[in-house]
Amino acid sequence: MGNVGRRLIELPRWESLRLLGSVSYGRIVFTSQALPAVRPINHIVDDGAVVVRTHLGSEVLAGVGVVVAYEADEIDPAEHTGWSVIVTGLATLVRDPDEVARYTQLLRPWVNGERNQVLRIRPELVTGYRLAPEDVPLG
Repeated sequence: MGNVGRRLIELPRWESLRLLGSVSYGRIVFTSQALPAVRPINHIVDDGAVVVRTHLGSEVLAGVGVVVAYEADEIDPAEHTGWSVIVTGLATLVRDPDEVARYTQLLRPWVNGERNQVLRIRPELVTGYRLAPEDVPLG
C-alpha cells in the first residue's frame, strides 16, 4: 500500500455488531477508583449483547450496574487497514442459572482459574469504523 492514504468509513450498527461477533477478543473499559480502566478479555456476541465471564474478585465487576464500553478491532499492522467497533451500554450480571450454564458452555475464558460471573453489556451506542485505502470505492 506504500503511500496510499487511508480514510475512515462509518459502519452501520448491524455491520458493527457482526464484525464484533467475528472476533473473540476485545477490551472492556470501566471505572476503577474513579479512573478509567481497561482490561483485555474474550467475549461472545449473543442476541446483540456482548457477554464476558470473569471471577468474583475481578475489578471488572466494579462496572456492574453502570455504563461501560467494549472495544474490539482487527487491524492489519502492515497495510493499516481493518476495522474497529466500540459498544457502550449498561453492564449487568446474568443471574438466571440456565443462562449462566449456557454461557459457561459457549464462552471459554483464555486464562486459568474460575470465571463464575457472567457479565452482559446491552449496547446503547454502537460505533464502528472501517479503515480503508483512499482508492477503494465506497459501497
